[in-house]
Amino acid sequence: MLQVAVDWLVYTLLRLSPESRFGQSLNFFIADSAKIIILLFVLIAIIGFLRTFIPQEKMRKWLSGRKTIASNTLASLFGAATPFCSCSSIPIFISFLKAGVPLGAAFSFLVTSPLVNEYLVVLMWGFFGWKITVAYVLCGILIGVIAGMILGRTKLEKYLDKSLFKEKMSTKDVKLTLKNRFLFGINEATSIVKRLWLWILIGVGVAAAIHNYIPQEFIQSIISKGGVLTVPIATVLGVPMYANCVAILPIAAELFAKGIPLGTALAFMMSTAALSLPEAVILRRVMKLKLIMIFFGVVTLGIIVLGYLFNLLQNFLI
Repeated sequence: MLQVAVDWLVYTLLRLSPESRFGQSLNFFIADSAKIIILLFVLIAIIGFLRTFIPQEKMRKWLSGRKTIASNTLASLFGAATPFCSCSSIPIFISFLKAGVPLGAAFSFLVTSPLVNEYLVVLMWGFFGWKITVAYVLCGILIGVIAGMILGRTKLEKYLDKSLFKEKMSTKDVKLTLKNRFLFGINEATSIVKRLWLWILIGVGVAAAIHNYIPQEFIQSIISKGGVLTVPIATVLGVPMYANCVAILPIAAELFAKGIPLGTALAFMMSTAALSLPEAVILRRVMKLKLIMIFFGVVTLGIIVLGYLFNLLQNFLI
């Protein structure tokens, strides 16, 4: 519905050609900006409403009271069950932090959510078969768990933007009427969207330009000439592209069909989904640059390791 409206606006009302790069970029920018802002508002409002039924302290104890690996695994599995891109996962990530959920567990969710979802599993099964699909899902969850554990153990909470979380997610002063629960969610969503909307527009604008002005053939030529460094090259190239796994999956399959090793193609897909420039721009409003760099570095290293592992096991998986 949203995409149909954007198509009409760009290609009919503004009379831009759907074949032109500018028209495609503008379409991408409007559609994805609207989608992310709407999702941001709706998800935070829903989570805020639901949170009035779960006391902040209870939620915090439920995750932090478990062993680190258990809380990170639960958060990563929850991420695998949510069909969001890297930017759309941020509202829940913020809500986790405001609820007092440990930073490591929140990061486990943020890493896994864009990497694994039910739509991807179905499509990937068709493109690559069940062996590669199962291995990919397990590895996607594993990256989330390990990255979250590393980030959680390094005491990085000091790099969070305290102003965003100065109002604790407590419902102590909220009267437990349905109307007040609903208003609590709406008010919280409004407050966070006001802080983030400009960063979203900047991030998606950069991604829209890169998405339509860098041809797939150019990426393929760079990766194919990388030799032993094809995996890190593919991983770095994927970061600016910004797309969810479902959107980038056909490109990864095409790279694989053209002779690019399996792990290299999957590393490109994973970095495109899990690490995007718009995500970094939006997260800049939530945390300091140093924490963003550490987060990207840990996840990038994990993707590179898995890329080489898939290359090594390629003959056993196909």
